[in-house]
Amino acid sequence: MADNNSNGSKQNKSREDLAKAAQASATKKSQNSKNQGKKGGLLAYLRGVRQEFKKVVWPTREELTTDTIVVFACVIFFAVTFWLIDTGFLAALKGILGITLS
Repeated sequence: MADNNSNGSKQNKSREDLAKAAQASATKKSQNSKNQGKKGGLLAYLRGVRQEFKKVVWPTREELTTDTIVVFACVIFFAVTFWLIDTGFLAALKGILGITLS
């Protein structure tokens, strides 16, 4: 019976130790991230932006033209579709309710 209590207290103690270690690690990470944000400043940020822009794969003129045409076609298609649906609902409401718009 004494073994069970001592075993349980050992487990609780190890859990407490793990919880404290996790909390200490989280605190340390939080402090490191705060310090890293202050170190660089504006110049470091702009350098990072420049490096990221170098990684971007820019589209060719043909790809850009094709994508632009597709976007315009989709916008026109959906605009006409919604206009037709709206006109249909308006006509249905006028017929059902007998409303005239002047």
